[in-house]
Amino acid sequence: MHFFLELVTQTEQARRDFSTHPAVLDAVANGMPVERYRKLLLELYHVVWHFNPICAAAASRLPDEHRELRYFLYTHMDEEKGHEQWVLQDLEAIGFDPSEAARHTPSVHTLAMLGYNYWAADRRHPNSVFGMLYALEVMASVYGGPFSTALTERLFLQDSRGVSFLSSHATLDAEHMADLRKVLDPLSDDSSRQAIIESTNVNFHHFERLLENT
Repeated sequence: MHFFLELVTQTEQARRDFSTHPAVLDAVANGMPVERYRKLLLELYHVVWHFNPICAAAASRLPDEHRELRYFLYTHMDEEKGHEQWVLQDLEAIGFDPSEAARHTPSVHTLAMLGYNYWAADRRHPNSVFGMLYALEVMASVYGGPFSTALTERLFLQDSRGVSFLSSHATLDAEHMADLRKVLDPLSDDSSRQAIIESTNVNFHHFERLLENT
């Protein structure tokens, strides 16, 4: 079995748990009150800010036999560079001071998610980072578009002002998913496969808790 299909199959329950969670269903259908959306953006800022350092930590530990995966991370990091600025722009667009993002203390759920990903990249297996990528890209590509539409309607936003991060990643991550499948399919060693599957399940879980408690 090509690994991407195994990844989808082995993490289907975690994806299903996320997609059927009441907080996710409500957000996609009805958006969020502005104060709750502000809290989510503050948490997202830290997720995005730490995304590239986590990828860099993993890339630095990947052995030469996984050089194609390392090159993929280099390219992906360059594409994701500066995306935290989109979160700050969205905060400002909905009427809040963007400088509060850097002063905000992340929730325990965000800290748990980030802490797991740093630990997994350093101590578990460097390829675990691809579980983080897969989970985040599934969430963004499948739910980012409907969520941003619901927010735009509920908060009376103009165009993509206030939802630029969500709406942009809904498109970008759909494209990234095809690239991710191409680079992961040939992966044959069991330790890498199991690390990515575990990481995907953990990231779905933690992001579900993050949304549930925002």
